Amino acid sequence: MKARQIPVKTAAKQWLKNTEFRAEYDAQEAEFALVSALIAARAKAGLTQKELAARMGTTQAVIARLEGGKTRPSTQTLARFAAATGCRLKISLEPLRRRSAA
Repeated sequence: MKARQIPVKTAAKQWLKNTEFRAEYDAQEAEFALVSALIAARAKAGLTQKELAARMGTTQAVIARLEGGKTRPSTQTLARFAAATGCRLKISLEPLRRRSAA
Protein backbone atom coordinates (compact mmCIF):
# COMPACT_ATOMS: atom_id res chain seq x y z
CA MET A 1 0.00 0.00 0.00
CA LYS A 2 1.38 3.39 -0.99
CA ALA A 3 1.59 6.08 1.68
CA ARG A 4 -0.68 9.08 1.16
CA GLN A 5 1.18 12.37 0.93
CA ILE A 6 -0.25 15.51 2.50
CA PRO A 7 0.88 18.94 1.25
CA VAL A 8 2.95 20.83 3.84
CA LYS A 9 0.56 23.80 3.84
CA THR A 10 -2.37 21.50 4.63
CA ALA A 11 -0.48 19.77 7.42
CA ALA A 12 0.70 23.10 8.85
CA LYS A 13 -2.87 24.38 9.07
CA GLN A 14 -3.78 21.30 11.10
CA TRP A 15 -0.70 21.50 13.33
CA LEU A 16 -1.27 25.19 14.08
CA LYS A 17 -4.68 24.34 15.56
CA ASN A 18 -2.84 22.53 18.37
CA THR A 19 -2.19 25.10 21.13
CA GLU A 20 1.08 23.50 22.28
CA PHE A 21 2.40 23.34 18.71
CA ARG A 22 1.26 26.92 18.05
CA ALA A 23 3.03 28.23 21.17
CA GLU A 24 6.31 26.55 20.19
CA TYR A 25 5.94 27.72 16.58
CA ASP A 26 5.36 31.30 17.72
CA ALA A 27 8.39 31.07 20.02
CA GLN A 28 10.53 30.25 16.97
CA GLU A 29 9.26 33.21 14.91
CA ALA A 30 12.51 35.19 15.23
CA GLU A 31 14.61 32.25 14.04
CA PHE A 32 12.30 31.66 11.07
CA ALA A 33 12.50 35.33 10.13
CA LEU A 34 16.30 35.33 10.35
CA VAL A 35 16.65 32.20 8.21
CA SER A 36 14.27 33.65 5.61
CA ALA A 37 16.23 36.91 5.52
CA LEU A 38 19.54 35.08 5.08
CA ILE A 39 18.24 32.95 2.24
CA ALA A 40 16.61 35.96 0.56
CA ALA A 41 19.81 38.05 0.79
CA ARG A 42 21.90 35.28 -0.76
CA ALA A 43 19.35 34.69 -3.52
CA LYS A 44 19.09 38.42 -4.28
CA ALA A 45 22.89 38.58 -4.52
CA GLY A 46 22.74 35.69 -7.00
CA LEU A 47 25.17 33.58 -4.99
CA THR A 48 25.32 29.87 -4.33
CA GLN A 49 26.11 28.72 -0.81
CA LYS A 50 29.59 27.79 -2.00
CA GLU A 51 30.20 31.24 -3.55
CA LEU A 52 28.95 32.99 -0.42
CA ALA A 53 31.17 30.79 1.75
CA ALA A 54 34.21 31.75 -0.33
CA ARG A 55 33.40 35.44 0.11
CA MET A 56 33.07 34.95 3.87
CA GLY A 57 36.17 32.78 4.19
CA THR A 58 34.24 29.78 5.44
CA THR A 59 32.74 26.56 4.06
CA GLN A 60 29.50 25.77 2.27
CA ALA A 61 28.53 23.56 5.23
CA VAL A 62 28.63 26.59 7.55
CA ILE A 63 26.33 28.52 5.21
CA ALA A 64 23.97 25.54 5.05
CA ARG A 65 23.82 25.39 8.85
CA LEU A 66 23.11 29.15 9.03
CA GLU A 67 20.35 28.92 6.44
CA GLY A 68 18.95 25.79 8.04
CA GLY A 69 18.59 27.44 11.42
CA LYS A 70 20.92 24.89 12.98
CA THR A 71 23.16 27.50 14.58
CA ARG A 72 22.70 30.81 16.32
CA PRO A 73 25.09 33.14 14.55
CA SER A 74 26.96 35.92 16.31
CA THR A 75 26.44 39.52 15.22
CA GLN A 76 29.95 39.36 13.76
CA THR A 77 28.94 36.40 11.56
CA LEU A 78 25.74 38.16 10.52
CA ALA A 79 27.73 41.29 9.62
CA ARG A 80 30.11 39.19 7.48
CA PHE A 81 27.13 37.50 5.82
CA ALA A 82 25.53 40.88 5.13
CA ALA A 83 28.72 42.35 3.67
CA ALA A 84 29.28 39.28 1.48
CA THR A 85 25.76 39.63 0.05
CA GLY A 86 25.97 43.39 -0.46
CA CYS A 87 23.67 44.15 2.45
CA ARG A 88 23.84 46.14 5.66
CA LEU A 89 23.08 44.40 8.95
CA LYS A 90 20.29 46.06 10.90
CA ILE A 91 19.10 44.67 14.23
CA SER A 92 16.02 46.03 15.94
CA LEU A 93 13.93 45.36 19.02
CA GLU A 94 10.16 45.51 18.69
CA PRO A 95 7.43 45.52 21.31
CA LEU A 96 5.73 42.19 21.89
CA ARG A 97 2.29 41.80 20.33
CA ARG A 98 -0.32 41.65 23.01
CA ARG A 99 -3.18 39.26 22.47
CA SER A 100 -6.60 40.69 23.10
CA ALA A 101 -8.64 39.25 25.94
CA ALA A 102 -11.69 38.99 23.68
